[in-house]
Amino acid sequence: MTTDLVAPEISGSTTTAGRGKRPRPPFGVSAIAIVAVLIALFSLLPLGYVIFMTGATGWDTAVALIFRARVGELLLNTVLLIVITVPLCLILGVGGAWLVERTKLRGRKFWAVLLAAPLAIPAFVNSYAWVSAVPSLEGLWSGVLIATLSYFPLVYIPAAATLSRLDPAIEQSAASLGLGAWRVFFRVVLPQLRIAMTGGALLVSLHLLAEYGAFAMIRFDTFTTAIMVQYRSTFNGTAGNMLASVLVFFCLILLLVEVRGRGTARYARVGSGAQAKALRLPLHAYQLPGQLALLAVTGLAFGLPLYFVFRWIVAGGADIWALDEFLPALLQTLGYGLAGAVVTTAVAFPMAYLAVRHPSWFSKALELSNYVTSSMPGIVVGLAFVTVSIRVVPGVYQTAGVLIAAYVLLFLPRALVNIRSGLSQAPKELDEAAQALGKPPLQSFIRVTLRLTAPAAAGGAALVFLAIANELTATLLLSPNGTRTLATEFWSKSSEIDYAGAAPYALLMILLSAPMTYLLFQQSKKVAGQ
Repeated sequence: MTTDLVAPEISGSTTTAGRGKRPRPPFGVSAIAIVAVLIALFSLLPLGYVIFMTGATGWDTAVALIFRARVGELLLNTVLLIVITVPLCLILGVGGAWLVERTKLRGRKFWAVLLAAPLAIPAFVNSYAWVSAVPSLEGLWSGVLIATLSYFPLVYIPAAATLSRLDPAIEQSAASLGLGAWRVFFRVVLPQLRIAMTGGALLVSLHLLAEYGAFAMIRFDTFTTAIMVQYRSTFNGTAGNMLASVLVFFCLILLLVEVRGRGTARYARVGSGAQAKALRLPLHAYQLPGQLALLAVTGLAFGLPLYFVFRWIVAGGADIWALDEFLPALLQTLGYGLAGAVVTTAVAFPMAYLAVRHPSWFSKALELSNYVTSSMPGIVVGLAFVTVSIRVVPGVYQTAGVLIAAYVLLFLPRALVNIRSGLSQAPKELDEAAQALGKPPLQSFIRVTLRLTAPAAAGGAALVFLAIANELTATLLLSPNGTRTLATEFWSKSSEIDYAGAAPYALLMILLSAPMTYLLFQQSKKVAGQ
């Protein structure tokens, strides 16, 4: 909801500020627009890299490298992974949300939180735990198992939030016309979950394309694992660049499919009167099967990884907690996470300000550029920065600044969405009043708008911090020599089959991720009005 709908222009009593005038931005609209354009152009660097490298390869070479048996094998693996995993995530996510929000499930508040908890465990840590349990795991079906258990909460959280705020009047009308509970669900409830389901499916698909550690650990080849192998063997060779171009094309196709699948239908309630409270269906004989099903899903997705992390910690004893190895990784993770979160939040402000206070096709186009880039896997962004830094500004290659810049491009939308929401709830009339009382635009912005937006900005920064703390591929490619984060140290030790040594790093990543996951869950409930 925009501020124009929340607080209309005040006439009569606001003659000092000027009737109908918008508050002057702190640095002028043109200055903010210029900054936003520069950010958008910078965010398109990875896409420009892919296009340039594809063109520089030459048509004949590009065709020969793209249309070969290896690419066909990787494409088949990727398509099968998405085609199998996404429906399973939809079934688990929507099914869990329906049990929690629309039935008389016992302990539903407990299950509501526990179903979101697997997001606190990085997928490569999940894979590490499953390989510890079943060392022979490998191939497509192992990848499907681990990916489904890791990513179904991406569907569950938006589906639960949507179900909790749906007006049950339509369902009650359908039931009064003789439709049974299952027919009401499939013909009335499920269509209203379309946006949540398509958005969740897109997030799951993009995570599947970007994931490296989880699939490398079970020896399942995808485009991301193949690009990393090419990079390590030939250092940004032509074959790896062509694989990256196919992967980016795949990402763009998924974005278009999601936009098309989302449709243009609206599901908002516009009638008068208070919204009725949804009736929860009794489960009767299905109460026990429902409890057992949720126990099995959360046990496999959350309980099993925790069990094996603690098991390896106990097996390793006190020796695995050596401060000279453990403390630098923790401090560098915190340092990069905080620095990346602060910079990303600051960079997101100009675009969010234009989108909320000066909405237009121009601001929408600038915002879209960031979503396109963030949909690309970290390995593509990393390769782009490697190539540009070596060829254009060699002095910045493998510096902390380049790594933080990559984090900004990868995770900018996480901050942008939150700041845009916060700005939408900061009435511009308060800024007008402050300027009418003689405060300069910059001072009124800091004391009024920025203060009101601060909680939303802090939430966005927290989500960026979580993403950086668990990021692996871009960090492996771009980190300065001597950099040791929790993710890279975990990967180094687990790659050497030192599972006990990797356990403390896995535990710390989970402990850092848990509060952010709970924050994400609570935000979804807040949006739903709970």
